[in-house]
Amino acid sequence: MSLQRTRLLFATVAMSSLLSSCGGGGGGAGSPAPTPAPPAAALCTPTTTNPAPAANAPQVTLTLSNGGAVSGDVVLTLDPARAPVTVANFLAYVNAGFYDGTVFHRHAPGFVLQGGGYTGPLTAGGAVPALKPTNAPIALEDNAGLSNLCLSVAMARTNAPDSATSQFFVNLTNNTFLNRTGSADNQRGYAVFGSVTSGNAVLTAAINASCTAWTALLPAGDCIPSPNITITRARQTR
Repeated sequence: MSLQRTRLLFATVAMSSLLSSCGGGGGGAGSPAPTPAPPAAALCTPTTTNPAPAANAPQVTLTLSNGGAVSGDVVLTLDPARAPVTVANFLAYVNAGFYDGTVFHRHAPGFVLQGGGYTGPLTAGGAVPALKPTNAPIALEDNAGLSNLCLSVAMARTNAPDSATSQFFVNLTNNTFLNRTGSADNQRGYAVFGSVTSGNAVLTAAINASCTAWTALLPAGDCIPSPNITITRARQTR
């Protein structure tokens, strides 16, 4: 995994076109066979999990839409006992309506799906947008016993440890290299504060949605879902 990918932050496939050839008269000898469609990407399946939050832990429901196959709710269960500052920060944005109308601007296939910073619509190739104004950055809670495992949710940040504001990401695999390894700035991790506990079908549609490279905004190999996957509403539901 490149260093560029570990820097998840503020400035931080395209779906392959199906090309098929049709031979005249129904196709004769020598006509190319149709190219099969690529298999749909499957959502990761947790093989190990973080400690369970309390039974009455807060939950946030994100309603997602791209005007097509991505449509429905994703539920995040948060862990304020282990990440109190991070959970309070996230809920403050949710309950202020901050995330309504923001988009998932970064899909790094097999790595992360990141959003919470930009209001849509965003068009790849256009001017790089300004981030939505945020509250002050928070202290980094990267030593709370929570790991960047498949379907966990963590805060994005810059290279400075205490710099997270509103952006967050869903881990699409076990990204344990994003965990803290020491006390130096370059050994600090990314603060996990909850996990996806419902809406896997919606996330599966999201990682299979059409996506376009935008190297002015995103690292090579990453893309912006096009049409945008918008958080039409974020609300605390428990």
